[in-house]
Amino acid sequence: MSAPSSNSTSVKVENPVPGATDWLDALRQQVSSLRFGVIQIVVHEGRVVQIERTEKFRIPSKTSTEA
Repeated sequence: MSAPSSNSTSVKVENPVPGATDWLDALRQQVSSLRFGVIQIVVHEGRVVQIERTEKFRIPSKTSTEA
């Protein structure tokens, strides 16, 4: 069985993703484009400063009948 691979990206809220008007819009865009993974919100002094996204990609494993 293969372990899932992951791709991690980080979005700084000071320069949000294109089209986002605030951190909540940036978060919505990240969630809507994520199939499997984790999104973390980094807060500093009560303010959202960063959104981190880790996406998982499952790689099908070969069965014993496949060569």
